[in-house]
Amino acid sequence: MNSLDIVKSRISELSEILPKFETACADSLALAGSLLIDTFNSGSKVLICGNGGSAADSQHFAAEFVSAFSRDLNRRALPAIALTVDTSILTAFSNDFGFENVFARQVEAYGRSGDLLIVLTTSGSSKNCLAAVREAKIRGLKTIALTQSSGAVGLEVDVAIGVPSSNTQHIQECHMMAYHILTEIVEIALFQKRET
Repeated sequence: MNSLDIVKSRISELSEILPKFETACADSLALAGSLLIDTFNSGSKVLICGNGGSAADSQHFAAEFVSAFSRDLNRRALPAIALTVDTSILTAFSNDFGFENVFARQVEAYGRSGDLLIVLTTSGSSKNCLAAVREAKIRGLKTIALTQSSGAVGLEVDVAIGVPSSNTQHIQECHMMAYHILTEIVEIALFQKRET
């Protein structure tokens, strides 16, 4: 397969997944949007975590809330923290106690009842994401997972956005679309009415 064939193949695959993603996840996206709106309206914060590419997505997602998704909208910052960015915490805890609870430990430190935890896991079975969800439940946080449709984490969260695919790259591509949609939902609900 040459380079052009790869380009066409990957774009074709994603084009086939997107309508299935819409059908499977539209209601969950709307529910997740409502949870986010309620969280920010109550003065609470959002914690976000994931591994690898999902760690980068966690940071991207948090940045959309703290900075802004729409550059045309003059709004206040929204409190969102990516649990993937403090290298001293990540390395100290993982070195001393293991990697499985590295996010749960931060949920213990930062999470308060009324906050919201979002985990991104393309497999749906990342042990540290599952542990974070369980810690969040103990502490009274609501939970959302961006995952795949067969992901185990989907059974443990309040809202699961499960991409109907097992292809990691396409799951991640749908996750990016999902968190952009969620950010837009939040901005419109919280700020657009005030601007018009």
